[in-house]
Amino acid sequence: MRRTQARDQLLALIETSGPGQVLPSERSLSESLGVSRPTLRAALDDLAREGVVVREHGRGTFVSARKIHQELEPTEAGDFALPPAEGSPWQSRLISFAVEPAGARMGRRLEVSPGAELIAVVRLRLVDGIPMCIERIRIPAALVPGITGRDFETGSFYALLRDRYAVAPRDAVQVTEPTVTDHQESAQLDVPLHSPALLIERTTRTADRAVIEYTRSIYRGDRYRITTRLTFPD
Repeated sequence: MRRTQARDQLLALIETSGPGQVLPSERSLSESLGVSRPTLRAALDDLAREGVVVREHGRGTFVSARKIHQELEPTEAGDFALPPAEGSPWQSRLISFAVEPAGARMGRRLEVSPGAELIAVVRLRLVDGIPMCIERIRIPAALVPGITGRDFETGSFYALLRDRYAVAPRDAVQVTEPTVTDHQESAQLDVPLHSPALLIERTTRTADRAVIEYTRSIYRGDRYRITTRLTFPD
């Protein structure tokens, strides 16, 4: 009971604190909350497991950074509409831009010949200046003549496809699975090596079923959360 009360009191304190703010010392907290040090530590351990706080040996306990949240809700057809993310607008920083042959693997994914040219883009996606995601995008070059790297740093990519190229994305299949960051991804996302992450692969088609995009993204597991609302039949 005391552990639950201590947890609730800590949550109330955290709600008034900003992300990254250090909490008072255990001694100070145990005195102000009227609980023993072991009870306080147990409550803090609970909150650390839930991702509410981060405990660093020798430095103290910090309020976790705000998570970016996307909520997926089914449409009447049973599909999921693409939602805006909390913290939008997202910003983009170009890492690389190139034109390259599709090759056998990407040719199959994009349903083009292995020799067809693809636009290959890697960009970093940020919210409030903090890296959240690395996107690796492949698009058939024939669909987007004259496109430049700058086009991937400003505005909505899907709006650009519609407005400039009259290419209308209709639907996509998106697959999500857990992973960990490698050396390069860790450096780009500013997280420790082998940090938890979400790997999201998306294949996008037009209404006539032509594949217009394949994207492989790595999202920070500590800062990104997806909620799915399910509707059950009567």
